[in-house]
Amino acid sequence: MTPKSIKTHLRELYFGKSAAALRFRVALLIFDLVTLAFFIATTALPPDSSHWGIDYLVAAIILADLGARTAIADKPWRHILLPLSIVDAIVVFSLVAHLFFESLLFLRVLRMLRLLRSYHVIKELRENLRWFRQNEDFVQSATNLLVFIFFISAIVFVVEGRTNPGISNFLDALYFTVTSLTTTGYGDITMSDTKGRVLTIVIMVVGVALFLRLAQTLFRPSKVAHTCPDCGLTRHDPDAVHCKHCGKTIKIETEGGD
Repeated sequence: MTPKSIKTHLRELYFGKSAAALRFRVALLIFDLVTLAFFIATTALPPDSSHWGIDYLVAAIILADLGARTAIADKPWRHILLPLSIVDAIVVFSLVAHLFFESLLFLRVLRMLRLLRSYHVIKELRENLRWFRQNEDFVQSATNLLVFIFFISAIVFVVEGRTNPGISNFLDALYFTVTSLTTTGYGDITMSDTKGRVLTIVIMVVGVALFLRLAQTLFRPSKVAHTCPDCGLTRHDPDAVHCKHCGKTIKIETEGGD
């Protein structure tokens, strides 16, 4: 195959509407979800060479995906500088870093950046699953909450993992973060140094407010996307017959009740 035909084939796989293209994108979604679970699980375990083969395989697939997306982009250099592309490059480096350096525990935490990929997953799900479009608010809020918690936990682990005896693995950092964000504060893990205390203050002052706001959105009544022809309001209750903003009669498509 010529370079041009390869590029055309890749464009079809990534953007086409054929059954093969949809299966390909579903496979990428499954890969993203599986790698997120794998990264979370392995970050909680002590450094070990038993799963380095999996690390290399995941790195190869991420690198191949990044290369393919860059090759079919209209402006490849601009694409390679996009935040998600940079994140993928950092994740690949974290997966193979032990080939060049001693096993640095914090490099494994860099894999948490892969959580940002979940927003790409949401975009793909929105385009392909009707159920997702109907429950997008809930899924988006849950994703924001999980990404926020895991990122804060990763920062706690990087800052305190080597000096705080109470934080010996990522799960300890996750536990400390959740107890701090929920204001439970059991007190079994405390920060004894200045940087740890400053981080705790940031979590309590900034994190608690944001955490509560994200958590509240999970329990709000779901809304559906429908633009009012008069005032332009885009979110309405699923059973609404009038726009709450201007009173205009609206017709929201539903499947009806049983």
